[in-house]
Amino acid sequence: MSVGVLLAIATGVLVALLLASQKAGQRRLAWIFKPLAAACFIAAGWYAGALDSAWGSVLFAGLVLAACGDVLLIPKDKRAFLAGLVAFLLGHVAYAIAFAMRGLDLGWTLGSSVLLALIAAPVLRWLWPHVDSKMRAPVLAYVLVITAMVALAAGTYGAAGDLRILVGAIGFYLSDLAVARERFVKSSFVNRAWGLPLYFGAQLLLAGTPGGAPW
Repeated sequence: MSVGVLLAIATGVLVALLLASQKAGQRRLAWIFKPLAAACFIAAGWYAGALDSAWGSVLFAGLVLAACGDVLLIPKDKRAFLAGLVAFLLGHVAYAIAFAMRGLDLGWTLGSSVLLALIAAPVLRWLWPHVDSKMRAPVLAYVLVITAMVALAAGTYGAAGDLRILVGAIGFYLSDLAVARERFVKSSFVNRAWGLPLYFGAQLLLAGTPGGAPW
């Protein structure tokens, strides 16, 4: 069994423990399980050879920024949430740059941009009544950036044929909807129950792309 597969299994176990602890109301355990799970996808990126190429190094920076966002979202604090939002925003920017550096198919990029714009509009319409005025600009910027990131992931898939890039980017996008619902619409364990596995699975997929790691 490869190191990459072991890291993927470890991530799954840690996410399961994180969800179980939150379901039981033991929120302090998130300070243990969540950073460890994030460390696993960073280690997976390193193991996959992310630092061996320019585009992989930028993607690796995105993994690190995502891990920082994970930690900043643990406390129930508005300033920490905003800092976490910025960390994830920069992580999406890093992924978008990495995808562009790897190579893009213009048709895939433009076609997916149109489709994603049609999706972003109802997402913003859903969120807008629940977002206070101070957070509207950051939320709008975030939606625009994640939309661009997925469009560039589609363009990279069209050029390179690595489906994990597209699936990982879409998974990251969808997991952000769980975070948005938890923060702005309705706090519920259900948001974490599907959002966290989807998020960590997406990070593992993206982490494995630079060197073709088998997970």
